[in-house]
Amino acid sequence: MPYAIAYDFAGGTQEQYERTVEAVHGGPGIAHLPDGQIFHAAGPIEGGWRIFAVHDTKESWERFRDDILMPKVQAGIEGAFAGPPVEEAWELLTLLP
Repeated sequence: MPYAIAYDFAGGTQEQYERTVEAVHGGPGIAHLPDGQIFHAAGPIEGGWRIFAVHDTKESWERFRDDILMPKVQAGIEGAFAGPPVEEAWELLTLLP
């Protein structure tokens, strides 16, 4: 079942997002999605920045989070988002192209 994740970073900026993406995905921009991720979107929201992703399963999200995302974040990313985001995650019943 598809699994959605939304991260809201209070006070987050495009520059911080770009620094984070560069560190997590190994270069500027996102050349390709990680295994299991089928959608990625990000942009400004009132008071900060939102990242929204959909994985094909909760397990693929957890694998990305535990094996790629968190080790990079815990090692420290210069110029990245300050502080933890507000996270929301849920299973999706419907996902259309």
